[in-house]
Amino acid sequence: MPAFPMQGWFTKTKTLLSMFWATLTMTITFGVIMQVWQFEIIDEMSDPEQIRAHVAAFSETQKTVHAWMTATLDVAYPLAYGSLFIGMALRFFGRIGFWLALPSLLVIPVDLAEGYVQVTFLMGDDSLLHLKSILTPLKLALFIPGLIIALVGAGIAFKERRSKA
Repeated sequence: MPAFPMQGWFTKTKTLLSMFWATLTMTITFGVIMQVWQFEIIDEMSDPEQIRAHVAAFSETQKTVHAWMTATLDVAYPLAYGSLFIGMALRFFGRIGFWLALPSLLVIPVDLAEGYVQVTFLMGDDSLLHLKSILTPLKLALFIPGLIIALVGAGIAFKERRSKA
């Protein structure tokens, strides 16, 4: 099995719990921000024309809030959920954990690149918007398996904990 950089850090209980709580907190914060400023984010949208039409209905304040949220919260978010998913794969899947962690490792730069495209668009430059048609489906194709692997890992952890009790 290939070595995974910083494997010890990713698999520590303290790291996993910290990344879980960070991910949960940021997920809730996204919802609160969208509710307060009454807009839906463009993170899961990949069709440039649909995105243009959606954002055209935004007020200037909504565009600014979305851009700031993407440039701050949505930079930390893939680092948190990615670290959590990587750690779960490495800790609970033994020899194949390295391979199962790869989608979660790869989703981080893809999500960050997508965020950059979104911020530039929300700030008025649509020259990179066409990249959303590639980056968003790729992000989701990497995120979903990572999430499933992490959830299965949580199930393994729960089962191990119950069998010890």
